[in-house]
Amino acid sequence: MRTRRLPVVTLAVTLLIGMGWLGPEDRAYGHCDTMDGPVVKTAQAALGKGDVTPVLKWVKAEHETEIREAFKKTLAVRGLSPEAKDLADRYFFETLVRLHRAGEGAPYTGLKPAGQVEPVIAASDKALETGSVE
Repeated sequence: MRTRRLPVVTLAVTLLIGMGWLGPEDRAYGHCDTMDGPVVKTAQAALGKGDVTPVLKWVKAEHETEIREAFKKTLAVRGLSPEAKDLADRYFFETLVRLHRAGEGAPYTGLKPAGQVEPVIAASDKALETGSVE
């Protein structure tokens, strides 16, 4: 009886991993590394207002100094040209997301393009933002 159970359990675990129900956690939380995810959206708003405070909620206290420095550098060059603004913003987004992911214990694999978020995750983010599931 024992020898028959092992292949069944192995098969079940293999299927669950293959279907994405078991496995690395970053699959479920990876939307924070997209250009339309909540971390980058907060960063865009912070840059627009010139206030770093809103993005600090996304990083651990030990990373706040690095974020503040990156924010200052970004603001300093944004006005030079449209290209400088795009490059500086991207630098800040990548720094913020990298440190956010490090705080989660997840690897940073770069920023993903907008539209990479599953619809159910986007709906969850919107519900959290607005306080409504409607």
